[in-house]
Amino acid sequence: MANIVFFEKPGCINGEKQKKILSDADNKLDCINILQHAWTADKLLPFVIGKSPSTMINHTAPAVKNGQIKPTELSFDEAISLMIADPILIKRPLIIVDNLHIQGFDDSRLSPYQGSWNSSQDDVMTCPNLHTLSCDDQKTIK
Repeated sequence: MANIVFFEKPGCINGEKQKKILSDADNKLDCINILQHAWTADKLLPFVIGKSPSTMINHTAPAVKNGQIKPTELSFDEAISLMIADPILIKRPLIIVDNLHIQGFDDSRLSPYQGSWNSSQDDVMTCPNLHTLSCDDQKTIK
């Protein structure tokens, strides 16, 4: 059992599935609303250092889906600034566990905390509303 800090967008369908996988593996979750957290570069960098803007930005965010923001055209510093200003742009979840800072549920470092979950059996990373409303366009369930 591990203590996991799970930065989420409350009510996100995949976030709920991801939390259940981690909880079912006997981990204790401390869930934090990623949209209300006071982000700074120092807080965000451990999750994204070494990544390209395209891999660290949430592609279902409204500004990305409507073409206002093009992750492939951003510098690393521009992406960080945008994500701090508008946390909906941060690819989720962000997870802190055993001194690891992990972005995304598909990071292999999460395997020891995912129990018997098998990614080939249940896709918990692709937004189920990708071709209609994005997860970020849905009303937040409280």
